[in-house]
Amino acid sequence: MQIQDVFKKIVSHSKEYGFVFQSSEIYDGLGAVYDYGQMGVELKNNIKKYWWDSMTLMYENIVGIDSAIFMHPTVWKASGHVDAFNDPLIDNKESKKRYRADVLIEEHLAKIDDKIEKEVEKAKKRFGESFDEKMYRETNPRIMGYQEERDTIHARFSKALNDSDLEGLRQIIIDCEIACPISGTRNWTEVRQFNLMFSTEMGSTSEGSTKVYLRPENAQGIFVNFLNVQKTGRMRVPFGIVQTGKAFRNEIVARQFIFRMREFEQMEMQFFVPPGEELEWFEYWKAERLKWHHALGFGAENYQFHDHEKMAHYANAATDIEYRMPFGFKEVEGIHSRTDYDLAQHEKFSGKKMQYFDPEKNKSYIPYVVETSIGVDRMFLSVLAASYAEEKLENGETRVVLRLPAQLAPIKLAILPLVRKDGLPEKAREILNSLKFEFACHYDEKDSIGKRYRRQDAIGTPFCITIDHQTLEDNMVTVRNRDTMEQERISIDALRTVIGDQVDMKSLLKKLV
Repeated sequence: MQIQDVFKKIVSHSKEYGFVFQSSEIYDGLGAVYDYGQMGVELKNNIKKYWWDSMTLMYENIVGIDSAIFMHPTVWKASGHVDAFNDPLIDNKESKKRYRADVLIEEHLAKIDDKIEKEVEKAKKRFGESFDEKMYRETNPRIMGYQEERDTIHARFSKALNDSDLEGLRQIIIDCEIACPISGTRNWTEVRQFNLMFSTEMGSTSEGSTKVYLRPENAQGIFVNFLNVQKTGRMRVPFGIVQTGKAFRNEIVARQFIFRMREFEQMEMQFFVPPGEELEWFEYWKAERLKWHHALGFGAENYQFHDHEKMAHYANAATDIEYRMPFGFKEVEGIHSRTDYDLAQHEKFSGKKMQYFDPEKNKSYIPYVVETSIGVDRMFLSVLAASYAEEKLENGETRVVLRLPAQLAPIKLAILPLVRKDGLPEKAREILNSLKFEFACHYDEKDSIGKRYRRQDAIGTPFCITIDHQTLEDNMVTVRNRDTMEQERISIDALRTVIGDQVDMKSLLKKLV
């Protein structure tokens, strides 16, 4: 199946089974804004719970807050967002479509990488077990040519980004003959910067109103509350503060479904450390966060680190954890060493001290910060992409299944009476009422048992139990496993333990120890 076909099927599946809807769809929608349906909100909440519990339960020195979306406008002046929160944009004159110049170049570099990998894969098949991949990459003329081309473009790209050279970015696009995906032409405008913040007015009258911003990130709410949390919680550096919440960016180039949206949700941690120790902690959190992703079981080969070509104005180290989406490796989490920039800026602009007194060192200082930040919606998309599968069955039929980690699945257990008579629905309801306090259950008695199994496969339910006539005699039910489709008879009294052990979030968290 073509990669883009897979992505289209995931988007279609998301709507058909109640995961994601276009916002305001009855009014033809609103660009790059989406609503989460009845299944989507449960999956999203479970992803957030996995992250929140992994931070606040697994570490004694990390606590959470929930700061307001609206903040004093000077916050965003201090943070640099008013003056420097921009994207380099370029328009195609034929299609009238607007693109991020840096993304166009990154996608071109990715195409060169794909050419290299295809050459290596062909060689592997041709030479078999005797194939020396390292030597082949270093000596094959075609691969060496591709690599030299990539390195040259990459060096120009890095220099243009770090020099904020907009004409340099445009010239790379021209020289590489990068065409508009819509029109196929190379008729480009100049590159220009565009600020991404949404603004609005706060106040009862237009004369007395104040210009405020919808927050473009959650981090600043943590920074301005740094001393409040430290003093009231008697926290000692190093310690972390976490937060989940909505953020807003006026993305001009919003695309790829929920990957890039104008209203999105973040899971962020700011970890405060002594000056000079930030890079050690940066490496520590790189390893810890990658372990968190690997624990989901989607394959270590589907993740990679991608160091930033250009550092943000506040950072001295930055990398992304990228997941292999249907449209290539893309960022799902960012890890940044933010230095003391944010706290120092807020001290400067507010006139209030943002320093921590270290009793061990007997001195005060502004802590340095290591940040980890996940886009919940991107994480949601990566989980869907990793879990979606189409399988040919022995009878020739095809089933669509979401192999979601059981702990993240919206519904943990489907309760299915074999027929709607003979006391089976009553028995099924009795079981439902005894288990619904433990985990999310779904009752379904409509259609044949086979069709009901298929519906549960499509929403990722890990277990189905069928209540049949024998159940009334021996108090046993048939438990079907979503992934293997194997069935076994289990006592009703054992369901809570057998299923609970596999769907409980604790079983996922234990992988992180």
